[in-house]
Amino acid sequence: MQHLDLQVVRQALQWSGAGQRVWLCTVLATYGSAPRAPGSLLAVNAAGQWLGSLSGGCVEDDFLERVALGEFPEPAAIVRYGDGSDARSQVSLPCGGVLDVLVENLAPSCEVQGHLRQLESAQLGQRRVLRQVRVPEGLQGLADDLSQGPRVQREGNSVQLRVGAAQRLLLAGYSSVAQYCAEFARGMGFEVVLCEPREEVLAGVHIDGIELRRELPSEFIINGGCHADTAVVALTHDPKIDDLAMLEAVRTDAFYIGVMGSRATSDKRRERLQRIGGLGAPELGRIHAPIGLNLGSKTPAEIALAVLADVLRVRNGIQRAAL
Repeated sequence: MQHLDLQVVRQALQWSGAGQRVWLCTVLATYGSAPRAPGSLLAVNAAGQWLGSLSGGCVEDDFLERVALGEFPEPAAIVRYGDGSDARSQVSLPCGGVLDVLVENLAPSCEVQGHLRQLESAQLGQRRVLRQVRVPEGLQGLADDLSQGPRVQREGNSVQLRVGAAQRLLLAGYSSVAQYCAEFARGMGFEVVLCEPREEVLAGVHIDGIELRRELPSEFIINGGCHADTAVVALTHDPKIDDLAMLEAVRTDAFYIGVMGSRATSDKRRERLQRIGGLGAPELGRIHAPIGLNLGSKTPAEIALAVLADVLRVRNGIQRAAL
């Protein structure tokens, strides 16, 4: 399953390569409750075909109608949805939030296609791209306090968009908890990869929309399966799977590394990783064990919820003490 924003970039590249004009839309800022994070993408061509999401369905119809009417002829525009400040759009978001959306009008050209290929390689984890888009002064919807974390920042009359890899959840081995983690993570927009070499464990298993690799997760990690936007979670209780995955994961830039087990089990695992794997305190300190938030979870679905909640916490830079 490709991350939605990666699919958007690839579709925009395909349209541009076929000689079609593309409007590439990026969520710049959200205020209050909003379903799509800054940096989220949508692309539409002149025929009205589109892919992606700005709001989970709240504003897309209005935007497509405005494109069909010939709006957004300029190279860059910013539109605000949700608070009624844009006289041309009175769309309100049911969640009560406000969105600032950058709209880029991209003519088909080699330069545009080269740029889209850079975005594609960035979302595949092959590079990081800093996009700098200059916007005219006085554009409706451009908030003076636009600063939305690491993906979107404003500098004067320019908007800086940092593009990195599509967020990936690497499941080190299959279990009932891993099944729910895969399903929850897909709903959160993660690209999900399951590494499971045990054929007997996979008998009868089916999870839609994920990449299944019949190999040790440690081998996948060694071969470049982790980048800085990867969360590695081991949920099998099998040391041959879990411990080896931890040994390799701490050598990567993965933003989250966690393994399931009780406190006693986690302490024994740390001792093994230190004694056998030679890990020091910095490496061991990167491993979340026991994994997940302490929600009193009992069932596989509840444990998976606690795991993904902790991944989300770390991804958003929130300290446990702030919860």
